[in-house]
Amino acid sequence: MTKDQTNLPWVEKYRPKSLDDLISHEDILSTITGFLEQNRLPHLLFYGPPGTGKTSTILACAKKLYSPAEFNSMVLELNASDDRGIETVRNQILSFASTRTIFNRGFKLIILDEADAMTKDAQNALRRVMEKFMENTRFCLLCNYLTKIIPAIQSRCTRFRFGPLSNDKIVNRLKYIVSEENLTVTESGMAALVTLSNGDMRKALNVLQSTSMAHDEVTDDNVYKCTGRPRRSDIEKIVKWMLNENYTNAYKYTMQLCAETRMALQDIIEQIHIFVHEIHFPTAVRIYLLDKLAEIEHRLAFGTSEKLQMGALVAAFQQAKNMVAAS
Repeated sequence: MTKDQTNLPWVEKYRPKSLDDLISHEDILSTITGFLEQNRLPHLLFYGPPGTGKTSTILACAKKLYSPAEFNSMVLELNASDDRGIETVRNQILSFASTRTIFNRGFKLIILDEADAMTKDAQNALRRVMEKFMENTRFCLLCNYLTKIIPAIQSRCTRFRFGPLSNDKIVNRLKYIVSEENLTVTESGMAALVTLSNGDMRKALNVLQSTSMAHDEVTDDNVYKCTGRPRRSDIEKIVKWMLNENYTNAYKYTMQLCAETRMALQDIIEQIHIFVHEIHFPTAVRIYLLDKLAEIEHRLAFGTSEKLQMGALVAAFQQAKNMVAAS
């Protein structure tokens, strides 16, 4: 491995190089492979959560279509960091799509990553370009939210949804990288990586790399320390205090723990939401708590005081405790 490769972030270092290296979405890959083999690739629209393989899939397709020598002349990749307003569509994209290469046969490929960040005007201009130069250019649009792509473009593309990766797929890939990098990862550390990734392979890799650089061993405690996310044991303590202590003590203990561990209330709310489903509350109590958690999260999103919302969280559980006692 060259020096340049060893300095790469693991997300790029271990990015799949071919369609065979991709670890999930077998049905999508088989369909796209069929398109490539028959040389009938349509306009494509990949959508779904981040870190699920959208960019890796289209880059693997491009590497299968073109040799390294012709890759740069046949593929135009624009990311969210590039200006992709209406002027870019009219100038850069239009000029690339409208020109043919003298010595290369086949079609060119334009990859628009984070296409849902494009303005409506730019998308309307793009619609006409896609239609006009279909003979010698194919477009692949990648986005997280399909609803932000105008219907006119959606109807011109073959759509594929990339769902979150399964835990088994993530674990298998992480184990391969762990062996390649000679890391020490405990079972609890691997479980923490999978839990925090939430189906996002990119996130799992970034957390693994940062934890391995900060600590000799990747354990669940070290993973949570590096990410600043609350540990399950801390969430158990908080819920136990809120359900068993009086309001004053529950609030005081929770605030002390948050100050010591530097946990954000937003992260605590997310983990408590999972925890509430695991406790055997009466249905009415669970509904009440989930409604209050959603309300507190909504307020936090608008920048309200964390101390006030922490008080509201403790109060919600105190009220839930009274509802359980009364039922």
